[in-house]
Amino acid sequence: MKVLILSNMFPSPNNINRGIFINKRLEQYNNFNIDYTVIPVMYKDNLKILRKILKKYPEESIRELNGVKYSKVEKKFNIFEILWNEIDMKYFAKKFAKTVEEVINIKIFDIIHAHGLYNRLPAGLVANILSKKYNIPYFLSLHGSDINLVMKKRKNIYLEVLEEAKKSIFVSNALLKKAKEYGYSGNNSEIIPNGFDNNIFKSFEKCIIRKNLGIYEKNYYYVGFVGNLNYIKRADKLPEIFHLMNEKKKNIKFIIVGDGVLKKEIENKTKDLDIIFTGRLTQNEVAEYMNAMDIMILPSRNEGWPCVVLEANACGTLVIGSNSGGIPEAIYFDKYIINDGQNFEKEFAYRVIEILKKGYNKDILLDRSKNYTWENIVKKEIRLYEK
Repeated sequence: MKVLILSNMFPSPNNINRGIFINKRLEQYNNFNIDYTVIPVMYKDNLKILRKILKKYPEESIRELNGVKYSKVEKKFNIFEILWNEIDMKYFAKKFAKTVEEVINIKIFDIIHAHGLYNRLPAGLVANILSKKYNIPYFLSLHGSDINLVMKKRKNIYLEVLEEAKKSIFVSNALLKKAKEYGYSGNNSEIIPNGFDNNIFKSFEKCIIRKNLGIYEKNYYYVGFVGNLNYIKRADKLPEIFHLMNEKKKNIKFIIVGDGVLKKEIENKTKDLDIIFTGRLTQNEVAEYMNAMDIMILPSRNEGWPCVVLEANACGTLVIGSNSGGIPEAIYFDKYIINDGQNFEKEFAYRVIEILKKGYNKDILLDRSKNYTWENIVKKEIRLYEK
């Protein structure tokens, strides 16, 4: 079986973890003998000087990561095309599809699978164009922001791409529900969440990990956050949540794993706390810090399917999160979900303190996480291919 993968998400030289959930599933494709070609869907422009001034550099893809090779398909647009066709996604998608045809023999593929409907050049729209021309069925995977943040203003094109796919695959029921609110029928929908790498995310003795990391302190609790430090993740509220917790319990060490536009602001507002900022880490390093935590918090304003929940659970660490998007589905247990509202930050902080005092059953988390290994997730995708 030959599969053409088109993805808006891919590892770049500046961020090797970007789109890591695409790379991880393709590593499994190698294990299942799926013959695939993966193309990063992006374009280049001739705005080098302007980009240098604004420090907004063009997207780049690395050529290979962990045995997954990324084909080099580049389509360049000039400033006049970009300005004239600012909101015409079909113009860009048709041009990119034509470039793909020039580089790769599309006729050899049995299936086209697109990940994402992002930006000016949505992978799903490119798949739709190629599918119609070559009569090859296409699958479309939606991961979150493409539906939650972008579909509202682009729903006419999005609906066409969603409805005409052989299967539109959503990472959570919440994301499917959101798409239906914009008019999607759901007749060809499937729910398949993203998975986690159980070779990396596994449970170790917390005290030993803390000592290895050089952060061990006797009789201390460890509460952390893993993710991009931006508004969507509600990282702007981390200082308030942490301070409310610190008022109730002084023996808490806070850990923030990640980077982003709000990092400086958060650092300035938490100087009085016992807090560690790790910056952006490799997945192996993230797993170590997840193991070190007693509780990880996820107060996001929006999520498609937060992989970090199952990753943390596989490390034996409980996650307490907001009721946004796919977070409740990933966490599963109602008592660890905080509803949005006027006193959200206070309720969130106090629930963490309550669970720190009561404790939780680590074995339940470990058992449930086994259902979400990449091997199990990819098996579900392959069954759709075979049908």
